[in-house]
Amino acid sequence: MIRVLVVDDSLTVRARIVEILSGDPELEVVGEAADGRRAIELCAQLRPDVVTLDMAMPDMTGVLATEHIMAHHPTPILIVSSSYNRGELFDTYAALAAGAVDVLDKPGVDEVGWESRLRDAVRLVSRIKVITHPRARLGMRARPRQGAGSEAQPRELAAIALGASTGGPGALAAVLSGIVPRCAVPILAILHIDAPFAAAFAEWLAGQCGHPVRLAQGGERLADNAGNVLVAPSGRHMVVQHGRLRLVDDPPRNHCRPSIDVLFESLATELGVRVAAALLTGMGRDGARGLLAIRGAGGVTFAQDEATSTVYGMPREAVAIGAAERVLPIGELGGAIEQLLRGKP
Repeated sequence: MIRVLVVDDSLTVRARIVEILSGDPELEVVGEAADGRRAIELCAQLRPDVVTLDMAMPDMTGVLATEHIMAHHPTPILIVSSSYNRGELFDTYAALAAGAVDVLDKPGVDEVGWESRLRDAVRLVSRIKVITHPRARLGMRARPRQGAGSEAQPRELAAIALGASTGGPGALAAVLSGIVPRCAVPILAILHIDAPFAAAFAEWLAGQCGHPVRLAQGGERLADNAGNVLVAPSGRHMVVQHGRLRLVDDPPRNHCRPSIDVLFESLATELGVRVAAALLTGMGRDGARGLLAIRGAGGVTFAQDEATSTVYGMPREAVAIGAAERVLPIGELGGAIEQLLRGKP
């Protein structure tokens, strides 16, 4: 039996969620809360298996509740929130960065299939073993230490590539924060996130990391985008061909579009030794084979370690097949890439 705490300030929405979950013999609603402060209290008292959490609530927002729960009573959190309000979108990214596991859009009027999507999402989230996630971790930067002696020549990179899924917003922000803004190469990023929530992600990420971030449009020359972070749009693969970014509509890979494997494999073919790539937290195996292709082509490869991953799925797959040259905590990955750019061993 999966025990669920339902948190939403709207009595109507809360009642609907409770009704949907209670109709499933595998799910049990053990408590309800109308604000973040009460959610924290009930989470400590009831120790549920999953919390469904609204973002916009009185007294204490969903973001603050997420930060407190993940720091003191780590519990898998499924955000159930609106995707059309810019402020609520930003709060959703912040909650995901603070340790929430997944996000589900609130249903429209008479939306078909939402009930089964909710139940499936709760089951999926309940299987994830979450970690204690103090908010301060996201600000950790691993700058290269200054020391005496000669430096190696900087590696002549043409691109840096990052791939993430579950837990990805915070992981991407942490890695990018460890790389000096306006670095000498473009940074290409893929995040698996449902389309309704992808719209404002680039803007939010820019505010977190200090880099210029925008959604890729297709056709951009890598040489013209040094220092820019280009994020793959939802629903399209991003590849590099003949020095330019391309957006393609090929079938999903590993059930994902955009797929990290698709980007990484194109970079292995196009750039070889001139690319560095990191595979970050996420469920599944997308990115592992692509990271192996980059390593096989002579590029530099990293994977996030288990202790700091929200879900140690994709990085684990990469480590298992020998795709990751180095496995590092999230707070050190950005600094390691920065050292590579500076030519430090």
